[in-house]
Amino acid sequence: MRVEGKLRWAVLICLALTTPALGQDRPVHWRHAGAMPPGAIGRQRLLRGGPLSGYCQPVEIRAPHGARISPSTGSGFADGPLDKLMVGLQIGSVYRLKITEIPANPGVEVFPTIELIDRTYPPPGMARRFPVPVELTLDELLMAADGRFVTRVIYIEDPQLAIPVVEKTPAATRWFEARPGEDPLVAADALGRPIAILRIGGRTPDEGGLDPQFNYAAPPAIVYDDASLGTPSEMTPPAEFQW
Repeated sequence: MRVEGKLRWAVLICLALTTPALGQDRPVHWRHAGAMPPGAIGRQRLLRGGPLSGYCQPVEIRAPHGARISPSTGSGFADGPLDKLMVGLQIGSVYRLKITEIPANPGVEVFPTIELIDRTYPPPGMARRFPVPVELTLDELLMAADGRFVTRVIYIEDPQLAIPVVEKTPAATRWFEARPGEDPLVAADALGRPIAILRIGGRTPDEGGLDPQFNYAAPPAIVYDDASLGTPSEMTPPAEFQW
């Protein structure tokens, strides 16, 4: 812990010393607020152009051990797997999930959303070997079940600032908490390139059933079979939503 603490201080000191110089040349990725409505940031990113429209970004969703991750099918939720789910998501859409069987919390249901606002650029043919990790922690799920709202911004490190340490795959997601009043999207942009926004809490489905607005009218997620490194499962949507 002491070594880790010193390393963090060293990184903070280096950032403090180099930020003025880097700030003059470093491009700004985003000029939006993290509090914008779900889907707004992703749609505006598509308007900026680039190889984004129609691209299906592999995303690995991780939940606490024993929790079930069920993706939306539009009219309901599929019977998803435990612990981990590999899906393909389109940029600009907002995808709803249903998390159940949360450890030590029987009957509790949480409905987070994932909004892709950018993509990765892996070597050809290796996209599903390097998915975007989205981690649902037990603390955050229980906070959402208690009526609170959590926003997590997933970003790719700036290669000029990243610590050159080899990690095991898959590695635990490192995170830090934004200061009170600080926009998490702006904070993430200062450290790298924001790529996805996870929102936990805020809404639950009506008793009368699901409506299109609850699922943001997003196309069904492509669900991949983890055992075969990305082979579409029986829940694969129609061809227009595939790669």
